[in-house]
Amino acid sequence: MTASVVHCPALFLTAPASNQGKTTITAALARYFTNQGKVVRVFKTGPDYLDPQILAQASKQPVEQLDIWMAGDDYCQDKLFQAAQVADLILVEGAMGMFDGDPSSADLAARFGIPMAIVMDVKGMAQTAAALATGLANFRDDVHVAGLIANRCGSERHAELIRDALPENLPLLATLKRDEGITLPERHLGLVQADEVKDELEIRFEAAVEWLKETKDTGLLELPKAIVFYSINKKVSVNKQTDAEQTIEQRLAGKIIAVAKDAAFSFIYDANLIALQSMGAKVVFFSPLKDQTLPEADALWLPGGYPELHAKALSDNTAMRQAIHAFYQTGKGILAECGGMLYSLNDLTDLNDDCYPMLGILEGQGAMRGKRGCQGMQTAVIPQGDIRGHAHHRSRSANTPEPVGYGRRQRHPAPGEAIYQQKGLTASYLHLFFPSNLNATAKLFLADQQD
Repeated sequence: MTASVVHCPALFLTAPASNQGKTTITAALARYFTNQGKVVRVFKTGPDYLDPQILAQASKQPVEQLDIWMAGDDYCQDKLFQAAQVADLILVEGAMGMFDGDPSSADLAARFGIPMAIVMDVKGMAQTAAALATGLANFRDDVHVAGLIANRCGSERHAELIRDALPENLPLLATLKRDEGITLPERHLGLVQADEVKDELEIRFEAAVEWLKETKDTGLLELPKAIVFYSINKKVSVNKQTDAEQTIEQRLAGKIIAVAKDAAFSFIYDANLIALQSMGAKVVFFSPLKDQTLPEADALWLPGGYPELHAKALSDNTAMRQAIHAFYQTGKGILAECGGMLYSLNDLTDLNDDCYPMLGILEGQGAMRGKRGCQGMQTAVIPQGDIRGHAHHRSRSANTPEPVGYGRRQRHPAPGEAIYQQKGLTASYLHLFFPSNLNATAKLFLADQQD
């Protein structure tokens, strides 16, 4: 009989703002304890495709998202419980600032009783860093802060000033010197994909381990205290935000779903693949960049990614374009998200203003637009049912058909991203989180079998 309670050390890495070094330090910790023979399971809060790739390589374990709004309390609880059964340490990396968002990182940590460590870039301040950390630690009674990690600390004297200014119940867990050699590389939408710089990341991970060992404050290099994780004791996926309880049925039993996956299309939640498989689907992958034919499949998923960086190669692969166009004509299900939607349009103009023909299964033109973009949590409101997700793009589309629906923004009354449906195709800028509504997701991939 499976236990309903399990104990496991856990730590939640948070910060007063973005760009404080959370991902670098989380990756460094994951590799440090992995090198000691520990099983480290890492989770990333909120919608993020790139950080989990980095963290998975650092920990040598799968990394999934935890988000109460997208998936619900019970989903997050079950993921943590499953991880705690096999892990020696659970690390959770927060998003944005500690209290930013609804729900915030602090909300998630409080809900599951995970102690938080505040990562702060202390360059240019000393006692003020202690004051900020103390304020964050005492802002809410339901959040336990284990201590402060002073990143980019200039000297031992700098560290001493911060350490002496902290209250006794808020220790300085680590003082990490400035070292550009361990900083993770970036791209226009965030971090580069791990597969592109795998060898470089290995060098940086190991350098980061030595970087951690240099701290005079060793609290971060010790396993935190074990906390209790509970089973939900039922085979359901629940989103309490929408009161939607859904039994995991084999809606996709015997179906093959072909997923585009290469340098152009890689924004794929592991949770989405697991969701498809939990409904009985077989998942196979193909490359729109390199393959000439589609695998045998009952449905296609064209996820987001960087098609604008590979527009010429995608356009030049006429055999694949013809294969997908022929698949579209069958009326079978195709889900095209963000970059996948751009690929579905008539043409795409890249960052160099070069225009290339694309699939042409959805009328319209796509174009990149530099640094300005759109992002935020939204619910796809479509005939199949509401599916939660998010938008994050720096492109625009024009001359597209009449939408079948729009995204409903989490905290704003204005309509969100347009959603298009024709034949079996569903296309939008939205990145969907399948576990938020398994039945509606199944309907998207069974488009040709709907009444």
